[in-house]
Amino acid sequence: MSFWKTKTLGEMSTTEWESLCDNCGKCCLHKLEDEDTGKIAFTSLACELLDLASCRCTRYSERTALIPDCLDLQKPGFREFHWLPSTCAYRLLSEGKDLPDWHPLVTGKSDSTATAGMSVSGFAMTAEADDDPEDYVIDGLN
Repeated sequence: MSFWKTKTLGEMSTTEWESLCDNCGKCCLHKLEDEDTGKIAFTSLACELLDLASCRCTRYSERTALIPDCLDLQKPGFREFHWLPSTCAYRLLSEGKDLPDWHPLVTGKSDSTATAGMSVSGFAMTAEADDDPEDYVIDGLN
């Protein structure tokens, strides 16, 4: 049986944990939170460290030092999975759901996220200093 069906997130090895990431890049998009409702809105503006073609962080091991707002999912006590997109494996598993059919761990293909049209590579852009994130809000990611 697949490890993600038998282990909790906290029981997973580092290798298992890292393999859950489908490289969609959605978590690297700038987000806005409605102060009244707590609803999270994703924008098409990506972190400067995101490689828009591969949807992978270019400085993964040092990302949290370079980008103070970067979410460190492995930080002890981290439970803020609601900030992640609804298709994210970490969020899905924390909610007791299974991985989607297009996830690389399910398909056995590393490019299945992009092939399924689930990555940000087709629409994300690197944010510029003068960009107003509210002008780039997109629907359907959360």
